[in-house]
Amino acid sequence: MRILVTGGAGFIGSHLCERLISEGNDVLCLDNFFTGRRENIFHLLDNPRFELLRHDVTEPILLEVDQIYNLACPASPVHYQYNPVKTVKTNVMGTINMLGLAKRVRARILQASTSEVYGDPERHPQTEDYWGNVNPIGIRSCYDEGKRLAETLMTDYHRQNNVDIRIARIFNTYGPRMLEDDGRVVSNFIVQALRGEPLTLYGEGEQTRSFCYVDDLIEGLVRLMNVDGLHEPVNLGNPGEFTIKQLAEEVIKVCGSQSGFTYLPLPADDPRQRKPDITRAQTLLGWNPTIPLRDGLKRTVEDFRSRVKA
Repeated sequence: MRILVTGGAGFIGSHLCERLISEGNDVLCLDNFFTGRRENIFHLLDNPRFELLRHDVTEPILLEVDQIYNLACPASPVHYQYNPVKTVKTNVMGTINMLGLAKRVRARILQASTSEVYGDPERHPQTEDYWGNVNPIGIRSCYDEGKRLAETLMTDYHRQNNVDIRIARIFNTYGPRMLEDDGRVVSNFIVQALRGEPLTLYGEGEQTRSFCYVDDLIEGLVRLMNVDGLHEPVNLGNPGEFTIKQLAEEVIKVCGSQSGFTYLPLPADDPRQRKPDITRAQTLLGWNPTIPLRDGLKRTVEDFRSRVKA
């Protein structure tokens, strides 16, 4: 097939491009390089099945494709809060443009949504039928509400125009090629541990997250895209739940670091707990994460060592 991956030079997008090419597909990687990096897809540039387009999804584009993975959007607070209006535009106008393309060429389209649509959840673990607890005017809402609206657009294009949609609600994902300065907890901790700096914990580090290794996530995305008739949102994440302090201790071990901790106040609207209920993915996709946190961290730390100066 001919497959478009928007945000294809990003952390998750580049892994997805590799996977799709390995299965014999022609891949069009579209990226504006705001957070995507050429280094992530440099090894694919000579592959005859790979094509790179420098383009911003907020601008329309005409292409002939069979499938669209819409991953374009900065996903870490540092980047999506840098230009919140642009973040909203990417989520809303970008999704409208990709849905318009999907409608025109009758392509199946998958929207990379997020666990952030659940906000600071009052239900635990989070199931897909939970409507969430999001602050619509908070500093994170450009991303949270942007993704919620992207899901609305997807669903309405399906109802109104019969566009063949898929919605993946992605929980915390980590792995090689994460940006060192993206402000996400796994990359922050690894960089601090490799440099021998104290690891920064917010509050007491008791808030919980679930961490999914990128290869597991890609497997889930590909299965979701290729299952027929599933138009409801599907949680994709690892249901193993860790406190942020437990994660920090694990990173210190894997890095062989002597780092301690430093404590700062909790950021605004930071969710206290986050854990996916993945019953829908297990039942309908036969999908389960397979890579334990320690194994995934070892692979991730290896990648960071080559980039981070101690």
